[in-house]
Amino acid sequence: MYIINGIAYAGEQTVPVRVSGVRPLVDYRLWVRFNTGEAKVFDFTPLLDTPGFTPLRDEAAFKQVYIDYGATVWNDGEIDIAQERLYEDGVAVGSIASA
Repeated sequence: MYIINGIAYAGEQTVPVRVSGVRPLVDYRLWVRFNTGEAKVFDFTPLLDTPGFTPLRDEAAFKQVYIDYGATVWNDGEIDIAQERLYEDGVAVGSIASA
C-alpha cells in the first residue's frame, strides 16, 4: 500500500517507464535502454504504414531519433511513440541473441 496526496492505493507503487537511451539500428529497428536498466530492440517496420509514422520511411529521418523528456521522438518532437509501447513490444536484448 502507498499514499499519494492523502489517497491510499493498494499494491506496490510503480515507477513510470522512461527511455534513457535510444539508438537507430538497421532495418528500422531501435535499440532502447529504459530507466529500469533493461535494453530492448523494437521493430518499427509494422508502424511505417500508419499515417503518423510514414515520414519515418525515409531512413535518414528515422535515424534522427532522440529522447525528449523520457520519450522517443523525431522531427523536432512532431513524431513520437509511447515509451510503454517500446517497452511492452520490444524484445529484450539477451532474448535476440538466443532467438
